[in-house]
Amino acid sequence: MSGLLKAVLAIAGIMGVFGSCFALTTVIERKLLGRMQNRYGPNRVGPCGLLQPVADALKMLIKEDIVPHSADKLLHFLAPLLLTVPVWLSFAVLPFGRNLCAIDLDAGVLFFFAIGSATELAVFMAGWSSQNKYSLIGAMRAIAQMISYEVPLVLSTVPVIMLAGSLSLNAIVAAQGTATAGGLERWNAFTPWGLAGLLLFLIASTAETNRSPFDLPEGESEIIAGFLTEYSGFKYALFFLGEYLGMFALTALAVTLFLGGWHAPFAWLEWAPSWLWFAVKFASLIFVFIWVRATLPRLRLDQLLNFSWRFLVPLCLMNLIVAAAWCWTASWASPAAIPLRWLFCAALIALPGHGLAHVLRGQVPPPRQYHYAE
Repeated sequence: MSGLLKAVLAIAGIMGVFGSCFALTTVIERKLLGRMQNRYGPNRVGPCGLLQPVADALKMLIKEDIVPHSADKLLHFLAPLLLTVPVWLSFAVLPFGRNLCAIDLDAGVLFFFAIGSATELAVFMAGWSSQNKYSLIGAMRAIAQMISYEVPLVLSTVPVIMLAGSLSLNAIVAAQGTATAGGLERWNAFTPWGLAGLLLFLIASTAETNRSPFDLPEGESEIIAGFLTEYSGFKYALFFLGEYLGMFALTALAVTLFLGGWHAPFAWLEWAPSWLWFAVKFASLIFVFIWVRATLPRLRLDQLLNFSWRFLVPLCLMNLIVAAAWCWTASWASPAAIPLRWLFCAALIALPGHGLAHVLRGQVPPPRQYHYAE
């Protein structure tokens, strides 16, 4: 009975915290987007627009649920549920603080990516079951994007696993510091391979969660909403809940793998609750996602796929060599050799990256020429 009670409390805690984060992030994101783009954010519902998530939830609940006559009713109903359930499960292996992990699996990283791969099936179910050509084309476009960016997403985590020697997320956090000997120098992000891996991971995460500038599957500023075209009401809201939860899960994984997890930046700051340090790092990366959305324009589909297969994937593979070189140069421990070690490993990733960017830039097609009939 005690085991069942612990499981229920863990589930309730995870769903309560990240469900609240979803509501809070929606209003904060819209306010930040309004500030960055010099326009008004939500300011009508409640003081300073803070009750806007409540209004959005009520609107989605009372809107009519319209299902196309020719649609596959069962698959149309199951698709939004299948998108959200695996994301909730992925939170179970993430350590949010000291002794704050629902399940400590020896293969936590493998479980995270394995359970997250079910989202492609849910997206295809949504497009196929709608019996609409726009939905089906949008679903195929979304699957092409998600599969393309899953490869660099997984590859960017391999150096962390190599150097930690474990697939356990708790072991990876422990390798980046302890309660008595924390420090920024032990975080993976403060190494050449770790910094490159973090940037590659965040870029791939942006594409995986369909956020701007990679929001081609849904295209929120377009009339046709991709695989969501035939969805309305609360089912429509579940898809957005799944996307935000996916962003939260990948952000929490980035904090765990590259930013020391729940460890404080310095040992003398360990007096603060461990979950507080995790929350600060988590909120900082969420702000980066919002900042990128407010700044960059949307890519074309060919640019998006080329960017993944011709730039991110080769750099992720090169980063494996950089991580190996970092281990090989571990004997360069003298103060004079440390900058040389950094420069050597940074050059191994920077020079190929510059060359790949130059090649990719040279393959951009010229502007289209339009000729009108006389």
